[in-house]
Amino acid sequence: MSLTLVQAWKQARQRLEAAGLAGPVIDARLLVEAAADATRVDIVTDPQRPLTPDQEQRLADYLQRREQREPVSQILGRKGFWKLMLAVNDQVLTPRPDTETVVEYVLRDFPQHAPWTVLDLGVGSGAILLSVLAERPAARGLGVDISEEALAVARDNAASLGLAPRSVFLRGDWTTGLADGNFDLVVANPPYVATDVIETLEPEVRRYEPRLALDGGPDGLDAYRRLAPEILRVLKPGGRFAVEIGYDQKVAVEALFREAGAEGVHTLPDLAQRDRVVTGLKKPLETSG
Repeated sequence: MSLTLVQAWKQARQRLEAAGLAGPVIDARLLVEAAADATRVDIVTDPQRPLTPDQEQRLADYLQRREQREPVSQILGRKGFWKLMLAVNDQVLTPRPDTETVVEYVLRDFPQHAPWTVLDLGVGSGAILLSVLAERPAARGLGVDISEEALAVARDNAASLGLAPRSVFLRGDWTTGLADGNFDLVVANPPYVATDVIETLEPEVRRYEPRLALDGGPDGLDAYRRLAPEILRVLKPGGRFAVEIGYDQKVAVEALFREAGAEGVHTLPDLAQRDRVVTGLKKPLETSG
């Protein structure tokens, strides 16, 4: 006898609970919805709808992969971030709610209809850049990443969201080759995990996410040492920056940006009230009285 939607959800939840996974209720629902071509509303309003044999097999495959700690986002090939649904794979970091703190800052401080320019360093899936462009229709953006595979994901996301005309993606080593004073805003979510900490992370991260996007060197600060002066270089006078940090890196990263000449440097908390985003600006041009 075929499983119904509600039976499939219950059994999937029990299986993930038995595997000791965090968040089994949500994971089970997402996997059932994807396997059965169903929605959350379908599970509530039509719980006795049977799964086809192909759908049951697909769900079994999904659950086996999740038991092996493969992230749901990679199993399904997509992840929600801000107001967007983004394609993801094992070549990019899975976008996380913490990173939405960067988007919140940008949308608060940058006018909706002004034609300003944004640079996203280490663009990955395009999560930050595309979320900003989707909310600011007059803005244009450049995303840079050293990984051509990551750039392919970002380009596909830009195209599927209708944002390709206002976004460009280039392979590069941070700001190398970019001219001085070109951008109103620079954002980045650089690698900030100390090398010897990576092996202590959850399997979903250490096994399935690109080490290039995680490894911040011996103390996790290698990227910031390079980025602080370079971000100030490519910003226009008065331009702003917002970079994600690890929860314990506020003092060190703020110091690096102040040493590079940034003004107004401070740190914003994420929803869990952990230090998450260091912001500031490049000194504006002097104006005559």
